[in-house]
Amino acid sequence: MHTANRPGADSARPAFVPGETIPYAGRVFTEDEVEAAVSSTLDFWLTLGPEGTAFEKELAGLLGVKHSLLVNSGSSANLVALSALTTHKLPAHKRIQPGDEVITVAAGFPTTVAPILQNGAIPVFIDNNPITGNVQVDQLEAAHSPGKTKAVMLAHALGNPFDIAAVLTFCRKYDLWLIEDNCDALGCTYTMPVEKARALGLDYLLRTAESGTHPLIQITHSAAGIPVLTAPTGAWGDISTQSFYPPHHLTMGEGGAVNIVSRAPLKSYAESFRDWGRDCWCASGIDNTCGKRFQWQLGELPEGYDHKYIYSHLGYNLKPLDPQAAIGRQQLKKLPAFIEARKQNWQYLRQGLEDLADFFDFSLPTHATAWVPGASTSASSFTWDDTSCRVDTSWFGFMLRVRPGAPFSHTELARHLNTHQIGNRMFFGGNLLKQPVFVQLRKDRPESFRVVGQMDGADAIMNQAVFLGTYPGLTQAMLDHEIAVLHSFTQQY
Repeated sequence: MHTANRPGADSARPAFVPGETIPYAGRVFTEDEVEAAVSSTLDFWLTLGPEGTAFEKELAGLLGVKHSLLVNSGSSANLVALSALTTHKLPAHKRIQPGDEVITVAAGFPTTVAPILQNGAIPVFIDNNPITGNVQVDQLEAAHSPGKTKAVMLAHALGNPFDIAAVLTFCRKYDLWLIEDNCDALGCTYTMPVEKARALGLDYLLRTAESGTHPLIQITHSAAGIPVLTAPTGAWGDISTQSFYPPHHLTMGEGGAVNIVSRAPLKSYAESFRDWGRDCWCASGIDNTCGKRFQWQLGELPEGYDHKYIYSHLGYNLKPLDPQAAIGRQQLKKLPAFIEARKQNWQYLRQGLEDLADFFDFSLPTHATAWVPGASTSASSFTWDDTSCRVDTSWFGFMLRVRPGAPFSHTELARHLNTHQIGNRMFFGGNLLKQPVFVQLRKDRPESFRVVGQMDGADAIMNQAVFLGTYPGLTQAMLDHEIAVLHSFTQQY
């Protein structure tokens, strides 16, 4: 029934026939996920329960963070993560309140930015680097407003980690929160010098690395002999988010997670906003975890009012279902293979399209200076800057930017690909400031957001970029067909 959803390298997957649709992304699963979903459904717990608890622990363990909290989507994860930092339980100088500012980037997916506005804060937009898709870190200082800036909220663009060292340095300088939108980047890693990590207060990562207990959080040495720390994206900021929508690195159908990196109290704040705003932290079906359910006195309620019905925030109900978590647990087991497939698919496309460099500009990982043709591994496929910082990218997509002097536009390219049943997407919302919602917001409430500098990079992404899939359901025959179609398209000119 579902053989077309098996991994691309699975021999049981049907052979690709040119002319069939090649999705840009999709669900990749086997009978393992189907059986797990059926089994959980037969238990008929349905709402988030034992499978969810197990998944949260396994995801937190994978990332090396204190806690992971399941929600019903990546967009909800971003909403809960930002909302958690608005709680009155934080010190006043750390609490994000209406009118405070949160720095973000112009080009990306709208739900990285929407929670800032939905909580009454002011997004401050800076530009993207069109080569990496990520934030132009040299604009961070210009975006800072003393006494108003409270946080930085950024996504790792198409799975390419942003310059974590530079962003964290800025956040530490001004005591700002860092919210990592890790929805496109599960399984990617970032590396920085140990000396830099100590200066940034990343003791929790260094302790884990020194213990030798985590497969992804490690201290090694760079080519220059410098000790360096490597850890997954999503484990560097204060709070991070995941999406488990089908195009992402693993799927639960719908679903997402909020990761509490090192500050344990943030878990109860995030959990409250996820679960109706309640003050109680008991899981569904469990009572009196605190041992004093009828001994609390909060707000102006009478002493002894049932703690399960005390609300400290204006929250939501954003939990997924337990059968979804059961699917996610099976996907977690396959994540290493999925990660490697994305890397290999990106490299295969890059190699196959190298001779079209007159028409296209290609992406580079953050800190890379050039791509190396014919390299044997993803790590040796690039030359790097002199910061000793590196990224290992499990790409969400393969971005092509049509050169300004090319004889066709990115829209004409997208139409051609679509005609040949090759899935492709623009870089999400492009320059979000050009979207109808922000054009209208500028008219209705011009004070509701702020723009720093020119958005040349975001405009270049909006006007030139298209991305193809790298997901692990792609076969070599599919990739060969995509490469052939792109060559035939450019040969017309």
